[in-house]
Amino acid sequence: MAVLLETTVGDLVIDLYTEERPRACLNFLKLCKVKYYNYCLIYNVQRDFIIQTGDPMGTGRGGESIFCQLYGDQARFFEAEKVPRIKHKKKGTVSMVNNGSDQHGSQFLITTGENLDYLDGVHTVFGEVTEGMDVLKTINETFVDKDFIPYQDIRINHTVILDDPFDDPPGLCVPDRSPEPTKEQLDSGRIGADEEIDDMKGRTADEIEEVQAEKEAKTRAILLEMVGDLPDADIKPPENVLFVCKLNPVTTGEDLEIIFSRFGPIKSCEVIRDWKTGESLCYAFIEFEKEEDCEKAYFKMDNVLIDDRRIHVDFSQSVAKIKWKGKGGRYTKEDFKDYEKDRDKPSKFALKEKVKPKQDAKYDLVLDEDVEESHTSQSHLAKKQKKKKHHHSEDEDDDKRTKKSKDSERKHEERCRERTKGEKRDRHRSRSRSQDRDYSRQKDKYREDSRVRDWDKKTDRSRSPKKSKDKERSKYR
Repeated sequence: MAVLLETTVGDLVIDLYTEERPRACLNFLKLCKVKYYNYCLIYNVQRDFIIQTGDPMGTGRGGESIFCQLYGDQARFFEAEKVPRIKHKKKGTVSMVNNGSDQHGSQFLITTGENLDYLDGVHTVFGEVTEGMDVLKTINETFVDKDFIPYQDIRINHTVILDDPFDDPPGLCVPDRSPEPTKEQLDSGRIGADEEIDDMKGRTADEIEEVQAEKEAKTRAILLEMVGDLPDADIKPPENVLFVCKLNPVTTGEDLEIIFSRFGPIKSCEVIRDWKTGESLCYAFIEFEKEEDCEKAYFKMDNVLIDDRRIHVDFSQSVAKIKWKGKGGRYTKEDFKDYEKDRDKPSKFALKEKVKPKQDAKYDLVLDEDVEESHTSQSHLAKKQKKKKHHHSEDEDDDKRTKKSKDSERKHEERCRERTKGEKRDRHRSRSRSQDRDYSRQKDKYREDSRVRDWDKKTDRSRSPKKSKDKERSKYR
């Protein structure tokens, strides 16, 4: 109970569950026997999920069961078999596709993932792939578009029944040989299954290197755009700017302008210098007014000796002069086109000395159209300076006042501290005096007591012993 599917990428062997799914297996076997699946496209490939085929038109909307050929259009689909329940647990599980009303036709799918529980109870499992798992992996990894349709056709060329336990139903027409494919079947609008995808075929080694260099440059530009170093991957550097390197540190922009001006008028010539030290970094950018002059300089000035150094000249690849917002900016390609148009227009700025020469000129640039407004701006600046001076004097007065208030506060604090110290000393002195008085009083009392005691003793001694004895006797009587 097995079927061999010969595809354009290899062979697959499917074992059928004829006891658990007899009706689905009968339909599949008899469709293979009448060569219904020959030249069918694999039109849905979702990686690590499913591979879907079985529609002769290759759209996913067609297909019919074998019972349609036997009993007519009313039997185009047959009811799904849900008992016993078989789950989509492993790769290579083969299921009949549900048409949306728990019915099946000719379309089937093969799983390329494990534990696909959400397919259980919807699509009826009737077999599994036992041989050709490498072919299944190749189909799973093919390139597809956004609708999961492979760019290159993958077809079922032929089907071979290895074992069929079911008898042919009456009225089944079995062809003697495989039918020829129709134009509609072969015309998928994609790369043919037999076509070789080799862009480099028939090209020389130099052409292949050039194509690879263009691809690498494109990928680098895309990466720079993603990082935020380029406004757009398709942006191109200006063609009228030369990059000159290996310069002598002594060489200045004026020297280069004099040397390169023989090829044509120059817009700007700038030697790049270190922003901290101001020393030359030994490379410069020269911008010409015409691209033809730039090309002449490129061909004639490379490897020329300037200030005892052999310079190297190349076209500039920098887009640093283009103003854009950086990473996350909202500039578009149209903005860059407008920039290129505005770049060729003459600038609105001119040197102030050329407009109206003055000895005490403080500013280098002024507008040609706004020369008269310069006097008003100077008056405004003078007023601002007066206001600043006034504010500055007021600030100084405030500082003096704050200093005086701070000094008075410090003096007041020192006086309070001295008062508290004097009070503490007076309290200590009064306590010591009271203690001395108490001590002297105690001494006087002690002396008086001692005198009284001595006097009593003397009186006792002066008395006669007989009288004392008589008194004692009288007490006991």
